[in-house]
Amino acid sequence: MSGLRPLHLRPNVKWSLTMKTLCFAAGCLAIATPALAETPVLDVLTYDSFVSEWGPGPAIEKAFEAECGCDLRFTPAGDGAALLARLQLEGARTEADVVLGLDTNLTAAARKTGLFAPHGQTPDLSLPVPFTDADFLPYDWGWFAFVHGKSLTAPGDFKALAASDLKIVIQDPRSSTPGLGLLMWVKAAYGDQAAQIWADLADNIVTVTPGWSEAYGMFLEGEADMVLSYTTSPAYHLIAEQDDSKAAAVFAEGNYLQVEVMGKLAASDQPELADRFLAFMLSDAAQSVLPVTNWMYPAHVPAEGLPKGFETLAQPAKSLLLSADEAEALRGPALDEWRAALAR
Repeated sequence: MSGLRPLHLRPNVKWSLTMKTLCFAAGCLAIATPALAETPVLDVLTYDSFVSEWGPGPAIEKAFEAECGCDLRFTPAGDGAALLARLQLEGARTEADVVLGLDTNLTAAARKTGLFAPHGQTPDLSLPVPFTDADFLPYDWGWFAFVHGKSLTAPGDFKALAASDLKIVIQDPRSSTPGLGLLMWVKAAYGDQAAQIWADLADNIVTVTPGWSEAYGMFLEGEADMVLSYTTSPAYHLIAEQDDSKAAAVFAEGNYLQVEVMGKLAASDQPELADRFLAFMLSDAAQSVLPVTNWMYPAHVPAEGLPKGFETLAQPAKSLLLSADEAEALRGPALDEWRAALAR
Protein backbone atom coordinates (compact mmCIF):
# COMPACT_ATOMS: atom_id res chain seq x y z
CA MET A 1 0.00 0.00 0.00
CA SER A 2 1.05 3.58 -0.58
CA GLY A 3 2.28 5.49 2.45
CA LEU A 4 0.25 8.52 1.34
CA ARG A 5 -3.07 9.13 3.09
CA PRO A 6 -6.26 9.78 1.08
CA LEU A 7 -7.00 13.49 1.01
CA HIS A 8 -10.25 13.20 2.98
CA LEU A 9 -8.41 11.50 5.89
CA ARG A 10 -5.79 14.20 6.35
CA PRO A 11 -6.14 15.85 9.79
CA ASN A 12 -7.43 19.39 10.20
CA VAL A 13 -4.48 21.78 10.62
CA LYS A 14 -6.04 23.62 13.60
CA TRP A 15 -6.81 20.28 15.32
CA SER A 16 -3.22 19.16 14.83
CA LEU A 17 -1.81 22.35 16.34
CA THR A 18 -4.17 22.09 19.31
CA MET A 19 -3.10 18.50 19.97
CA LYS A 20 0.58 19.48 19.78
CA THR A 21 -0.06 22.19 22.38
CA LEU A 22 -1.87 19.76 24.70
CA CYS A 23 0.85 17.18 24.29
CA PHE A 24 3.51 19.73 25.24
CA ALA A 25 1.54 20.90 28.28
CA ALA A 26 0.90 17.34 29.51
CA GLY A 27 4.47 16.21 29.13
CA CYS A 28 3.66 14.37 25.88
CA LEU A 29 1.72 11.71 27.76
CA ALA A 30 0.14 10.53 24.55
CA ILE A 31 3.55 9.80 23.06
CA ALA A 32 4.77 7.95 26.14
CA THR A 33 1.73 5.70 26.46
CA PRO A 34 2.63 3.21 23.69
CA ALA A 35 6.00 2.56 25.35
CA LEU A 36 4.30 1.84 28.67
CA ALA A 37 1.99 -0.67 27.02
CA GLU A 38 4.76 -2.43 25.05
CA THR A 39 4.20 -6.18 24.74
CA PRO A 40 6.79 -8.17 26.75
CA VAL A 41 9.01 -10.46 24.67
CA LEU A 42 10.29 -13.89 25.71
CA ASP A 43 13.24 -15.20 23.69
CA VAL A 44 13.62 -18.99 23.58
CA LEU A 45 16.74 -20.51 22.06
CA THR A 46 16.04 -23.97 20.63
CA TYR A 47 16.93 -26.39 17.84
CA ASP A 48 15.85 -26.08 14.23
CA SER A 49 13.30 -28.89 14.03
CA PHE A 50 11.40 -27.58 17.07
CA VAL A 51 10.47 -24.39 15.22
CA SER A 52 9.86 -25.95 11.80
CA GLU A 53 6.35 -25.78 10.37
CA TRP A 54 5.85 -29.45 11.23
CA GLY A 55 7.46 -29.16 14.69
CA PRO A 56 5.81 -28.16 17.98
CA GLY A 57 7.00 -24.54 17.90
CA PRO A 58 4.10 -22.95 16.00
CA ALA A 59 1.42 -24.60 18.16
CA ILE A 60 3.32 -23.88 21.39
CA GLU A 61 3.78 -20.24 20.37
CA LYS A 62 0.10 -19.75 19.60
CA ALA A 63 -1.11 -21.41 22.80
CA PHE A 64 1.32 -19.64 25.14
CA GLU A 65 0.77 -16.20 23.61
CA ALA A 66 -2.98 -16.66 24.06
CA GLU A 67 -2.54 -16.84 27.82
CA CYS A 68 0.57 -14.73 28.51
CA GLY A 69 -0.19 -11.51 26.62
CA CYS A 70 3.39 -11.61 25.40
CA ASP A 71 5.41 -12.16 22.24
CA LEU A 72 7.08 -15.60 22.29
CA ARG A 73 10.05 -15.67 19.94
CA PHE A 74 11.91 -18.85 19.08
CA THR A 75 15.50 -18.57 17.85
CA PRO A 76 16.77 -21.73 16.10
CA ALA A 77 20.44 -22.63 16.53
CA GLY A 78 21.08 -25.80 14.55
CA ASP A 79 20.73 -29.18 16.22
CA GLY A 80 20.58 -29.78 19.97
CA ALA A 81 24.29 -29.92 20.80
CA ALA A 82 24.83 -26.68 18.88
CA LEU A 83 22.76 -24.87 21.54
CA LEU A 84 25.46 -25.44 24.13
CA ALA A 85 28.20 -24.29 21.76
CA ARG A 86 26.27 -21.09 21.07
CA LEU A 87 25.74 -20.42 24.76
CA GLN A 88 29.41 -20.97 25.49
CA LEU A 89 30.31 -18.56 22.71
CA GLU A 90 27.83 -15.82 23.66
CA GLY A 91 28.17 -16.17 27.44
CA ALA A 92 26.47 -13.41 29.41
CA ARG A 93 25.83 -11.53 26.15
CA THR A 94 23.14 -14.02 25.12
CA GLU A 95 19.73 -12.49 24.48
CA ALA A 96 17.93 -15.74 25.32
CA ASP A 97 15.61 -15.92 28.31
CA VAL A 98 15.09 -19.69 28.06
CA VAL A 99 17.05 -22.50 26.41
CA LEU A 100 14.99 -25.47 25.27
CA GLY A 101 16.59 -28.55 23.68
CA LEU A 102 19.62 -29.57 25.70
CA ASP A 103 19.62 -33.07 27.15
CA THR A 104 21.12 -34.78 30.18
CA ASN A 105 24.35 -35.51 28.30
CA LEU A 106 24.93 -31.74 28.12
CA THR A 107 23.46 -30.34 31.35
CA ALA A 108 26.67 -30.66 33.39
CA ALA A 109 28.59 -28.62 30.81
CA ALA A 110 25.70 -26.14 30.56
CA ARG A 111 25.65 -25.71 34.32
CA LYS A 112 29.38 -24.93 34.32
CA THR A 113 28.71 -21.84 32.20
CA GLY A 114 27.05 -20.23 35.23
CA LEU A 115 24.36 -18.84 32.94
CA PHE A 116 21.37 -20.76 34.32
CA ALA A 117 19.13 -19.99 37.29
CA PRO A 118 17.26 -22.54 39.44
CA HIS A 119 13.75 -23.18 38.16
CA GLY A 120 12.18 -23.66 41.61
CA GLN A 121 9.45 -25.98 40.30
CA THR A 122 8.36 -29.45 41.45
CA PRO A 123 6.57 -30.99 38.46
CA ASP A 124 4.78 -34.33 38.33
CA LEU A 125 6.83 -36.33 35.81
CA SER A 126 6.15 -39.50 33.83
CA LEU A 127 9.71 -40.59 33.03
CA PRO A 128 10.90 -44.23 33.15
CA VAL A 129 13.74 -43.20 35.52
CA PRO A 130 13.90 -40.82 38.50
CA PHE A 131 14.76 -37.26 37.55
CA THR A 132 15.83 -34.36 39.76
CA ASP A 133 17.70 -31.25 38.64
CA ALA A 134 17.56 -27.83 40.26
CA ASP A 135 18.37 -25.97 37.03
CA PHE A 136 16.80 -28.00 34.23
CA LEU A 137 13.29 -29.33 33.68
CA PRO A 138 12.47 -32.17 31.28
CA TYR A 139 9.77 -31.57 28.70
CA ASP A 140 9.96 -34.81 26.68
CA TRP A 141 11.96 -38.02 26.40
CA GLY A 142 12.55 -41.06 24.22
CA TRP A 143 14.70 -44.11 23.68
CA PHE A 144 17.36 -43.93 20.97
CA ALA A 145 17.02 -46.71 18.42
CA PHE A 146 17.97 -47.63 14.88
CA VAL A 147 14.88 -47.25 12.69
CA HIS A 148 14.45 -49.55 9.69
CA GLY A 149 11.89 -50.92 7.29
CA LYS A 150 9.90 -53.86 8.63
CA SER A 151 11.05 -56.02 5.72
CA LEU A 152 14.55 -55.98 7.22
CA THR A 153 15.57 -58.44 9.94
CA ALA A 154 17.10 -56.10 12.47
CA PRO A 155 20.18 -57.03 14.52
CA GLY A 156 19.60 -57.54 18.23
CA ASP A 157 22.65 -55.70 19.54
CA PHE A 158 25.63 -53.60 18.50
CA LYS A 159 27.88 -56.60 17.92
CA ALA A 160 25.38 -58.15 15.52
CA LEU A 161 25.01 -54.81 13.73
CA ALA A 162 28.78 -54.50 13.34
CA ALA A 163 29.04 -58.06 12.03
CA SER A 164 26.34 -57.43 9.41
CA ASP A 165 26.63 -55.73 6.03
CA LEU A 166 23.86 -53.27 6.91
CA LYS A 167 24.46 -49.61 6.10
CA ILE A 168 23.59 -47.02 8.73
CA VAL A 169 23.46 -43.22 8.95
CA ILE A 170 24.34 -41.51 12.22
CA GLN A 171 24.69 -37.92 13.44
CA ASP A 172 27.76 -35.96 14.50
CA PRO A 173 28.09 -35.98 18.31
CA ARG A 174 29.71 -32.53 18.23
CA SER A 175 26.59 -30.86 16.84
CA SER A 176 23.74 -33.31 17.41
CA THR A 177 22.22 -34.64 20.63
CA PRO A 178 21.27 -37.98 18.97
CA GLY A 179 24.87 -38.28 17.78
CA LEU A 180 26.16 -37.64 21.29
CA GLY A 181 23.53 -40.00 22.67
CA LEU A 182 24.88 -42.79 20.48
CA LEU A 183 28.36 -42.24 21.93
CA MET A 184 26.95 -42.45 25.45
CA TRP A 185 24.88 -45.50 24.49
CA VAL A 186 27.93 -47.44 23.31
CA LYS A 187 29.96 -46.27 26.32
CA ALA A 188 27.22 -47.17 28.83
CA ALA A 189 26.74 -50.60 27.26
CA TYR A 190 30.36 -51.56 26.64
CA GLY A 191 32.60 -49.40 28.83
CA ASP A 192 36.25 -50.14 28.03
CA GLN A 193 35.21 -52.18 24.97
CA ALA A 194 33.53 -49.14 23.35
CA ALA A 195 36.56 -48.36 21.16
CA GLN A 196 36.42 -51.84 19.63
CA ILE A 197 32.68 -51.56 19.00
CA TRP A 198 33.31 -48.34 17.06
CA ALA A 199 36.14 -49.93 15.11
CA ASP A 200 33.82 -52.79 14.13
CA LEU A 201 30.96 -50.41 13.25
CA ALA A 202 33.06 -48.09 11.09
CA ASP A 203 32.45 -49.93 7.81
CA ASN A 204 28.70 -49.95 8.41
CA ILE A 205 28.50 -46.15 8.56
CA VAL A 206 27.53 -44.57 5.24
CA THR A 207 28.01 -41.03 6.49
CA VAL A 208 27.79 -38.78 9.52
CA THR A 209 25.38 -35.85 9.22
CA PRO A 210 25.37 -32.58 11.23
CA GLY A 211 21.86 -33.19 12.54
CA TRP A 212 18.94 -35.59 12.81
CA SER A 213 16.89 -34.21 9.90
CA GLU A 214 19.61 -34.80 7.30
CA ALA A 215 20.24 -38.35 8.50
CA TYR A 216 16.57 -39.32 8.56
CA GLY A 217 16.06 -37.83 5.12
CA MET A 218 18.87 -39.98 3.73
CA PHE A 219 17.27 -43.08 5.25
CA LEU A 220 13.88 -42.25 3.74
CA GLU A 221 15.55 -41.77 0.35
CA GLY A 222 16.96 -45.28 0.53
CA GLU A 223 20.60 -44.33 1.08
CA ALA A 224 20.91 -46.48 4.21
CA ASP A 225 19.25 -49.55 5.73
CA MET A 226 18.94 -48.03 9.20
CA VAL A 227 19.18 -44.58 10.80
CA LEU A 228 19.86 -43.49 14.34
CA SER A 229 16.60 -42.06 15.63
CA TYR A 230 14.05 -43.01 18.30
CA THR A 231 11.64 -45.82 19.13
CA THR A 232 8.90 -43.19 18.64
CA SER A 233 9.85 -42.39 15.03
CA PRO A 234 7.59 -45.11 13.56
CA ALA A 235 4.67 -43.32 15.25
CA TYR A 236 5.12 -40.41 12.84
CA HIS A 237 4.78 -42.66 9.81
CA LEU A 238 1.83 -44.51 11.36
CA ILE A 239 -0.14 -41.48 12.58
CA ALA A 240 0.79 -38.76 10.09
CA GLU A 241 1.19 -40.89 6.97
CA GLN A 242 -0.86 -44.03 7.74
CA ASP A 243 2.33 -45.95 6.93
CA ASP A 244 3.01 -49.03 9.06
CA SER A 245 6.22 -50.02 7.29
CA LYS A 246 8.79 -48.70 9.81
CA ALA A 247 10.07 -50.23 13.03
CA ALA A 248 12.70 -49.50 15.70
CA ALA A 249 15.28 -52.05 16.81
CA VAL A 250 15.41 -52.95 20.51
CA PHE A 251 18.91 -53.96 21.59
CA ALA A 252 19.77 -56.59 24.18
CA GLU A 253 22.25 -54.24 25.88
CA GLY A 254 19.40 -51.83 26.49
CA ASN A 255 18.42 -48.65 24.65
CA TYR A 256 19.78 -45.32 25.80
CA LEU A 257 17.37 -42.66 27.00
CA GLN A 258 17.29 -39.09 25.87
CA VAL A 259 15.66 -36.67 28.29
CA GLU A 260 15.28 -33.25 26.66
CA VAL A 261 15.36 -30.33 29.06
CA MET A 262 14.79 -26.60 29.32
CA GLY A 263 16.19 -23.95 31.63
CA LYS A 264 15.96 -20.22 32.23
CA LEU A 265 18.90 -17.84 31.95
CA ALA A 266 19.95 -16.02 35.11
CA ALA A 267 20.40 -12.77 33.16
CA SER A 268 16.89 -12.84 31.67
CA ASP A 269 15.05 -9.52 31.83
CA GLN A 270 11.79 -11.51 31.89
CA PRO A 271 12.32 -13.98 34.77
CA GLU A 272 8.64 -14.26 35.74
CA LEU A 273 7.60 -14.79 32.13
CA ALA A 274 10.36 -17.40 31.76
CA ASP A 275 8.97 -19.24 34.82
CA ARG A 276 5.48 -19.14 33.30
CA PHE A 277 6.81 -20.61 30.06
CA LEU A 278 8.61 -23.46 31.85
CA ALA A 279 5.40 -24.26 33.74
CA PHE A 280 3.35 -24.01 30.54
CA MET A 281 5.62 -26.50 28.76
CA LEU A 282 4.67 -29.09 31.38
CA SER A 283 0.94 -28.33 31.19
CA ASP A 284 -1.50 -30.58 29.34
CA ALA A 285 -1.83 -27.90 26.65
CA ALA A 286 1.83 -28.25 25.66
CA GLN A 287 2.45 -31.87 26.61
CA SER A 288 -0.39 -33.04 24.35
CA VAL A 289 1.27 -31.28 21.40
CA LEU A 290 4.73 -32.86 21.73
CA PRO A 291 3.95 -36.52 20.91
CA VAL A 292 2.49 -35.66 17.50
CA THR A 293 4.89 -32.86 16.54
CA ASN A 294 8.21 -33.64 18.23
CA TRP A 295 7.39 -37.37 18.13
CA MET A 296 8.68 -38.02 21.64
CA TYR A 297 7.05 -39.14 24.88
CA PRO A 298 5.77 -36.25 27.02
CA ALA A 299 7.55 -35.63 30.32
CA HIS A 300 4.13 -35.54 31.93
CA VAL A 301 1.42 -37.65 30.31
CA PRO A 302 -1.61 -35.36 29.81
CA ALA A 303 -5.06 -36.28 31.09
CA GLU A 304 -6.12 -37.44 27.63
CA GLY A 305 -3.27 -39.96 27.55
CA LEU A 306 -0.95 -40.77 24.65
CA PRO A 307 -2.13 -40.55 21.04
CA LYS A 308 -3.58 -43.66 19.43
CA GLY A 309 -0.72 -45.51 17.76
CA PHE A 310 1.82 -45.02 20.54
CA GLU A 311 0.69 -48.30 22.08
CA THR A 312 2.18 -50.11 19.07
CA LEU A 313 5.71 -48.80 19.64
CA ALA A 314 8.65 -50.96 20.69
CA GLN A 315 9.29 -50.91 24.44
CA PRO A 316 12.90 -51.67 25.45
CA ALA A 317 13.14 -53.93 28.48
CA LYS A 318 16.24 -52.08 29.71
CA SER A 319 16.85 -48.32 29.82
CA LEU A 320 20.41 -46.99 29.85
CA LEU A 321 21.17 -43.48 31.11
CA LEU A 322 24.38 -42.03 32.46
CA SER A 323 24.13 -39.29 35.06
CA ALA A 324 24.86 -35.76 33.89
CA ASP A 325 28.26 -35.81 35.60
CA GLU A 326 29.15 -39.25 34.21
CA ALA A 327 28.21 -38.15 30.71
CA GLU A 328 30.33 -35.02 31.06
CA ALA A 329 33.34 -37.04 32.24
CA LEU A 330 33.00 -39.62 29.46
CA ARG A 331 32.20 -37.23 26.63
CA GLY A 332 35.82 -36.41 25.73
CA PRO A 333 37.16 -40.00 25.83
CA ALA A 334 34.10 -41.31 23.93
CA LEU A 335 34.53 -38.65 21.26
CA ASP A 336 38.20 -39.59 20.87
CA GLU A 337 37.29 -43.26 20.40
CA TRP A 338 34.67 -42.36 17.82
CA ARG A 339 37.00 -40.10 15.83
CA ALA A 340 39.83 -42.64 15.89
CA ALA A 341 37.57 -45.41 14.58
CA LEU A 342 36.07 -43.34 11.77
CA ALA A 343 39.47 -41.97 10.70
CA ARG A 344 40.76 -45.41 9.75
